[in-house]
Amino acid sequence: MNRDRLTALRKAELLVIAREFAVRGRSTMSKPELVEALVVAISEPDETLRGIALPGISPEDRRGARARRSLLYARLASMVDTDRHCGWRSIEGHPCGLPVVRGADACAIHGGGDVADIAVPVTGELGFHTWPTLTRHMFLATYGVDPIGLDPLVAEMAWHVLNGLYYDYFRVEVDGIEHVPMDGPALLVGNHGGAVLPYDAAMLMLAVLNEAPLPRRVRVVGTEIFNMLPWVSHLYRKTGAAYATRDDARYLLSQGALVGVFPEGERGFMKPVWQAYHVQRFGRGGFVDLAERTGTPIVPVAIVGSEEVHPAVAVSRQLARVVQFFFPEQRVEEIAVILNPIPLPVRWHIRFLPPVLPEGADEEPDPLATLERAEQIRRTVQMALDDMLARRRSAF
Repeated sequence: MNRDRLTALRKAELLVIAREFAVRGRSTMSKPELVEALVVAISEPDETLRGIALPGISPEDRRGARARRSLLYARLASMVDTDRHCGWRSIEGHPCGLPVVRGADACAIHGGGDVADIAVPVTGELGFHTWPTLTRHMFLATYGVDPIGLDPLVAEMAWHVLNGLYYDYFRVEVDGIEHVPMDGPALLVGNHGGAVLPYDAAMLMLAVLNEAPLPRRVRVVGTEIFNMLPWVSHLYRKTGAAYATRDDARYLLSQGALVGVFPEGERGFMKPVWQAYHVQRFGRGGFVDLAERTGTPIVPVAIVGSEEVHPAVAVSRQLARVVQFFFPEQRVEEIAVILNPIPLPVRWHIRFLPPVLPEGADEEPDPLATLERAEQIRRTVQMALDDMLARRRSAF
């Protein structure tokens, strides 16, 4: 973050960044003084960043992560007006007290916008210090959830926690965010990996929340296992994910949402390390059929990093049978065998590619043409992955 970018920000936004960098005396500084103090704070080594050394994560990486997070926090702070407060009151008379969304007369959860699509932090900030306020509204049940199960306050808490992975651990870099539409529905179609947990789904959601001009939610559809496990299934839904069914996806698209899909499915998720970044067949083209029937553009997404977090040294059908014994409805045929229980700090790179527009929503999609378009999108993602891997000097 250079001097010009800091000068372009408002003083309120500079104060948010100054708090992140623990600039002393910030509350009494003028805007030029804040700019100068932040230039020094960002450029000079920070003794608090030394901590535990991890492979591939340098102090420069940590300073860069703090600078990127500070820019995000400043942008989010500008979305609410802290000088005005929501006038909503519960039946018992409890006042809301949250700041209103700019351009509205209510806070984010009481009518200040489409909370199912745009993720505006209800206090204007992300952080553990906001959790008591969020918890208060959760216990008072002062707001509603959407039919899929999204709880905006639980999703906001998860956003803050997962940003530790996004900025500090995986150090995600994003290209082509301008290809993600800022209004209306779209299907974000990416390659799949992870072997243990859907890291790629989380990083895809965060890439749009953190990097796009508007923090739009990406409603990722997931396999059965994440909707069957106790507690996990509830958290999965509350953070905005959806069940991998046509009805859920069609509903979300009809509401103008961004929907993330991984057509490789279990075959991509459980790839052994020697097949990493070799994109498998995109199913039978169901996502193309859905896009054509709903008139939705498809945004291909290439993700580098997900397939090296837990490198799979083998795949086992016997483990899959054990899973199916406890979860008979789970369709997994093979389970990846990994050696590292802790995810590797791989540097991620996500590239959003130009959208593929539907050919005609009024026409019945031709099955052969659907398969051809699915294969074309698969090749597009594969070519982008090949280019990204060729440019990468190290996984860390």
